[in-house]
Amino acid sequence: MGINLQKGQKIDLTKGNPGLTKIMVGLGWDEVSKPKSGGGILGGLFGGGGGGGSAIDCDASAILLDGQGKLTSKDRLVYFGNLQSGDKSVKHSGDNLTGAGDGDDEQIHVELSSVPGSVDKIVFVVNIYDSIKRKQDFGLIANAFIRVVNPVNGQEFCRYNLTESYAGKTSLVVAEVYRHNNEWKFAAIGEGTNDASLSELIRRYQ
Repeated sequence: MGINLQKGQKIDLTKGNPGLTKIMVGLGWDEVSKPKSGGGILGGLFGGGGGGGSAIDCDASAILLDGQGKLTSKDRLVYFGNLQSGDKSVKHSGDNLTGAGDGDDEQIHVELSSVPGSVDKIVFVVNIYDSIKRKQDFGLIANAFIRVVNPVNGQEFCRYNLTESYAGKTSLVVAEVYRHNNEWKFAAIGEGTNDASLSELIRRYQ
């Protein structure tokens, strides 16, 4: 088992693991169980229990930023609509529409040795697809986590469980992998935002 991190903590990835050239970043979440009663007849009619009656579709994305913390081109945004960065150093496993089941819901693979020198950090975010229309927020999500794994041998380096309440928030800046003194480190962030979509969220980095 890897190290369990708390919000704000950081860990060295490559310094203590010589020869590490690639990592797998797994993100997972579960939908909070809805009351079986559904709030009675009226609750069923008017969407009682929250979530608008729709399954919650969370999307994990990776944003490749330069030394000034800026997203400089659209091919440096890796998400369900663009499954790999232009330089092919970051690849997304594909969209998971429900979050059902145990383990990782979405995975992002990073070839650390191939990340361009102009990329200083990779930020991992999760947002709820169509959150405003569906009237959904992260108060309807439980057991969210991010973990970093060595894909060669399956060793889990670290895991960050997002345990605080993010009710009312529609996007999460979960964590980042960044360069420091020619090494790669991982930082647990866990910041909730009210950005209604990925396009809104990335404005923070433009």
